[in-house]
Amino acid sequence: APEAVPAVTRLIGAVPNPFNPQTRVVFELDRRGPVRLDVFDVRGSRVRRLLDEDLPAGRHDVRWDGRDDAGRALASGSYVCRLGAGDAVHQVKMTLVR
Repeated sequence: APEAVPAVTRLIGAVPNPFNPQTRVVFELDRRGPVRLDVFDVRGSRVRRLLDEDLPAGRHDVRWDGRDDAGRALASGSYVCRLGAGDAVHQVKMTLVR
């Protein structure tokens, strides 16, 4: 049987968290549409765009390797992953431990 469509769009979290060298950001979409997944540092600067595309409804996961858009390894510390899908915006804090 096909997987049931989630009732709501939500950011489930990052697994593992804290992480080294990588984590999986898990989220569910209640409908198909454009999705943007970004990582920000504690100052609010975007350091990495993980995803910017149309996705079908259902559960998804995206890996993050603790690097910025240029491929440089980021420092240990807290980062915020922000999911934007339709009108929904969700975020989760992730901790990178080098």
